[in-house]
Amino acid sequence: MRLSMLIAGAGLAAAAWAAEPAPKDTTATNPLGGKTTPATPAKATPGQPRQITWEELVPKDWDPAKEFKGMDLSALDDGDPRANELLMKMQEVSNNAPTNPAMNGTEIKIPGFIVPLEEAKGEVTEFLLVPYFGACIHTPPPPANQILHVVPQKGAKFRAMDTVWVTGKLQTLRNDSMMGVSGYHVSAATVTKYTGGSK
Repeated sequence: MRLSMLIAGAGLAAAAWAAEPAPKDTTATNPLGGKTTPATPAKATPGQPRQITWEELVPKDWDPAKEFKGMDLSALDDGDPRANELLMKMQEVSNNAPTNPAMNGTEIKIPGFIVPLEEAKGEVTEFLLVPYFGACIHTPPPPANQILHVVPQKGAKFRAMDTVWVTGKLQTLRNDSMMGVSGYHVSAATVTKYTGGSK
């Protein structure tokens, strides 16, 4: 049972790392599945945040799968200590995923899914923003460079896995939480309902 969970987790993590669909119909350039998002980065308007894609947060030369190439997960039996070692190694690579230093200090706008960390009076006051549905809740966390730690200037009336636009200053700042390790921090000026397009 544990091995099958490892293999399933490995598949989802690898999909997230490779910016392939994970789960169905969601990708780094289309994080909200069947809803439309720009395939290419939008150009910034002076005085306005730049709409970015999740792909821009990953350094172009990073290959998280290189340490695991050639491994045959099906050769590991349940209870095999090597399965636990592999799981720990995969989690370590994911938690230490490098950020893109060129993005530090950029005023950005990005869509994603909310994973609440703190709530007060029915509002989310701190959350993780993730690129696909179920991340950190129903599936293993994405790599750290695909998780944003968001602190809105004022509480937001949203629930877990609601889709939102987040705008604010992006910083390459690591944060460990019970739901996952984030490589970026955003002091969010706004958190608004995702309605498609770039609104």
